Formats: sequence, C-alpha cells, structure tokens
Amino acid sequence: MQVKDALDKYGRSPDKLIGAMLAYQNSTPCNYLTEDDIREFAKETGLPESRVHSVASFYSLLSTKPRGKYIVQVCYDVPCYVNDSLNLVKELERMLKAKMGETTEDGLFTLEYSSCLGCCDKAPAMQIGENLYGSLTKEKLSDILTEYRRKRHE
Repeated sequence: MQVKDALDKYGRSPDKLIGAMLAYQNSTPCNYLTEDDIREFAKETGLPESRVHSVASFYSLLSTKPRGKYIVQVCYDVPCYVNDSLNLVKELERMLKAKMGETTEDGLFTLEYSSCLGCCDKAPAMQIGENLYGSLTKEKLSDILTEYRRKRHE
C-alpha cells in the first residue's frame, strides 16, 4: 500500500489522518512510519509536517521506529496490574527473549505496554493486532504465542 492509497481509502481531512496512517503502517514490513512517510502524509494532506509527526509520535498504535510483525500490547492500567499483569510481562519477556519495548530477534513480536484495552472484567489483558485476550495465565500466553508463530508465514 502507498501513502496515497491509504489517504484515498480513508480521506485526506485531518480527522481521517490516524486511520490512514494506521492502515498504511500496518501494510509495511516493519510496522512503522518512516520520516519519508510522514513527509508524504503531510504533502498529500496539506498539513504541516510537524502536525503529522506529532500525531505519529503521540498515539501508541503508531510508531516511528521499526517493530515486529505482531505488536503485543499488554495493559498496565490498575485492574490488570492488581490481577498480576507484571508477572505475565515477565513471562512474556522470558518466552520471547525480549524486554518491553523490544522486538524479538526473528522480528516476529514487539512487546509494548498499553493503557486500558477496555476489558477490565477480564484482567489481565493484552492485544495483538486487533485480537484482544483476557483472563490471561502463563498457559494461555504460551498457547497464544504458539498460534502466532504458526501463522507467521501468512
């Protein structure tokens, strides 16, 4: 997908920028927006480059640095925290051999914290892409990661 394609699909108005940037980013091999991408979004929308860059750097779903194919976002809000999300993070880091904010050596997963994912009744929770996982345990983590590893070549 090209920047123009994303803007044609989502629109060029400022209120459509996040959706277009997210769609474009998700189509890139390393799941991020380069400085050239940001310049092109600015040029195509007529927005100042500084505004487009501030959007890209403010929203946690957007990134200006390379990331893995799958972004593992772990909720760190209070309900998840009190329901043992810290130990699940330690387990994820152990299983993936990567720390929070890092990408696995094979480029498959990037670990990130996220604010509320909107499923406090199922804490602790995480999201991978558009898939939300709640009531997590170490066993569930292992099953989830195994499934993503299986579909890595899709």
